[in-house]
Amino acid sequence: MEKKQPNMNLGAAVLFIIFSLLFFVLLIRFVSIQITGEVAGQNLAAKAHQKYMKKNTIDATRGTIYDRKGEVVAEDTISYTLVAILDKSMKPHYVSNPKMTARKLAKYIDLSKDEIYERLTVKDKFQVEFGKAGRDLSHQTKKKIEALKLPGITFRRELKRFYPNGVFASHLVGFVEKIEDKNGHAKSAGVLGIEKTLNSELTGKAGSVQFESDYWGYLLPDEKEKIIPAVNGDNVYLTIDKKIQTFLEDAMNKVEKEYNPAKIIAVVADPKTGEILAMGQRPTFHPKTREGLEKSWYNEVIENAFEPGSTMKIFTLAAAVEENVFGPNEWYESGSYRVTKNSPVIRDHNGSGWGPITYLEGIQRSSNVAVAKIVNEKLGFEKFREYLTKFGFEKPTGIELPNEVTGKIKYEWPIEKITTAYGQGTTVTPIQLIQAAIAVANDGKMLKPHVIDKIVDSQTGEVISETKPEITGTPISKETAKKVRDILGTVVTSPKGTGYNRYNIEGYEVAGKTGTANIPGPNGNYLNGNNDYLFSFLGMAPKDDPELIMYVAVQQPVVESYFDGAKPVSKIFNTVMKSSLQYLNIKPAKQKNAVATPVPDVTGASVEKATETLQNKGFDIVLTGKGKTIEAQLPSENSTMLEGEKIILKTEGDVTVPDMTGWSRRDVMKFAKIGGLQLNLTGSGYVTKQKPNPGVSLKKGEYLIANLETPDKQFNNMIQQQNNDEHGVEEVRD
Repeated sequence: MEKKQPNMNLGAAVLFIIFSLLFFVLLIRFVSIQITGEVAGQNLAAKAHQKYMKKNTIDATRGTIYDRKGEVVAEDTISYTLVAILDKSMKPHYVSNPKMTARKLAKYIDLSKDEIYERLTVKDKFQVEFGKAGRDLSHQTKKKIEALKLPGITFRRELKRFYPNGVFASHLVGFVEKIEDKNGHAKSAGVLGIEKTLNSELTGKAGSVQFESDYWGYLLPDEKEKIIPAVNGDNVYLTIDKKIQTFLEDAMNKVEKEYNPAKIIAVVADPKTGEILAMGQRPTFHPKTREGLEKSWYNEVIENAFEPGSTMKIFTLAAAVEENVFGPNEWYESGSYRVTKNSPVIRDHNGSGWGPITYLEGIQRSSNVAVAKIVNEKLGFEKFREYLTKFGFEKPTGIELPNEVTGKIKYEWPIEKITTAYGQGTTVTPIQLIQAAIAVANDGKMLKPHVIDKIVDSQTGEVISETKPEITGTPISKETAKKVRDILGTVVTSPKGTGYNRYNIEGYEVAGKTGTANIPGPNGNYLNGNNDYLFSFLGMAPKDDPELIMYVAVQQPVVESYFDGAKPVSKIFNTVMKSSLQYLNIKPAKQKNAVATPVPDVTGASVEKATETLQNKGFDIVLTGKGKTIEAQLPSENSTMLEGEKIILKTEGDVTVPDMTGWSRRDVMKFAKIGGLQLNLTGSGYVTKQKPNPGVSLKKGEYLIANLETPDKQFNNMIQQQNNDEHGVEEVRD
């Protein structure tokens, strides 16, 4: 045993030396760490601070969007997402009884207990959610689930965008969605409409709370939180009026259901301020669910330019009146017209025209030939081109909505210059039409259309910016604007007008212009189906002092025949315009009670004296003959007639046939009797055709022939003729 002692001592000495070295290495390492505070180049104090210093984000509330009267259009609301903790290391805060949990949760979310159980038993998951069924839960539902005291069931609080009106100017308002940034963090961003245009103003700035915690994440004793408060987004007030927008949405819903059109576009504006009071389209979408968005991403009012059809004639007429070259009582030959020898023939929409008619009647009937002659022979191409610029057709309006486009003016060849005048070839946007029409409605002053009323600081209530009416031009004078409105009023009131019996609103006078434009096909040619048209109307009311202006276009409605295309347009225009005027307390025009008045005897009196006497009593005078003294009158003296009825006065000589279009059977019979003419009448209603033409003199005993039709039949026949057009440059209808 004694022989082994030296070996044991040696081993012990070696171990002692090794442990001593390790001790000194650890000691040196400890001292080094104490002195430098670093390990592997990393600061330990910073690492500890990073581990135990907690920083939570305080979400900023997105600004609220209101209508002009403070009704909420879009706002942030709190919602909750249901979360289930599955990791057993979180004991007791995990789902320990999946069957019981699934059974109880099935009463409060839209999933079966089996579907919930399947989610609660997924392997190797720390936590799970429940898809759409577990998102956007209300506070009430959250409280009910919490009352169940289910282990492992918790909630994540979120801010969600809420649109209380559902489908409501959806393309104008837009929507918000979560978008991941480059760091993988999700944040809300506006998509489409005002939500996109004013995203930075609405978004606000997130805040934070920072504090030191223990191992479990709780605030350490005597530690103070460092809070940077969130700055909520600004509130936006639109010019949209919730009531008028609702009128529009309801009217479009009914027309969409009844006629199933490819598109509907509609805008209502205040011509005195340029404010857009309502804007809508079909197809549309629900801003919360996005349902329908795949059918139409574009705001048709702002982002789509198309051939406007005969609504463009409003501005050709206005230019001619302003330049004093429009003679309403001047006659021209309707039917067809060539700009140059080699240019295509321009035809009126019925193919044959109406013979010699006045330019006023040409506008009422929406004669392409009338407009062509005005631009080519009276106004001049260069002057008309100046008015296209004055009315703002070559640049965007600048309305506060994203992606606004402008149309394209085709104005190189003579035929293009003519077709532009009546709405073919050249393209415009609906918002450009609205801006230009404001000049007519607003006594010559053209205003920039806008949809933002003001932006307000959500925390202080201070108005950050406010939109004021902005004049963008004065293309016509006040006097011209009034004359144009009066002429456009006859488009609706005259039996010859394309808007007759379609856009009359009881109690209010309407001025406006119809349009029926062809639709370009994929091969560059126009579509030629019975319903392949864009039917439209651009109107304002009340005529003498317009408070509202409205554009409605309905593309390819499903109707029995072509001439029914105006029906869906008028159902939207008339309904919305009348309801809106009444809502705005615009008083209807006073309806005069018809007064029965005895007819005085004016035989033997001079033409001037007789005319003055009868006109002072409110009668409509029809004078025929070539003399200066009244020889006969019908009705005769002591007859009783209503104000506005016709009295036929005859002087010496042969009778001169007047334009009898729109006359009643009774009036035609009076004229034939006083002239001693043989009368041949066919049909019932009001005169649509006559022979001989106006201006022809007839001797006693000669024949007067007149064809009469009811107003409905007149309209249907007129549109049916449009559908049978001959070939030529007559694609734009009325």
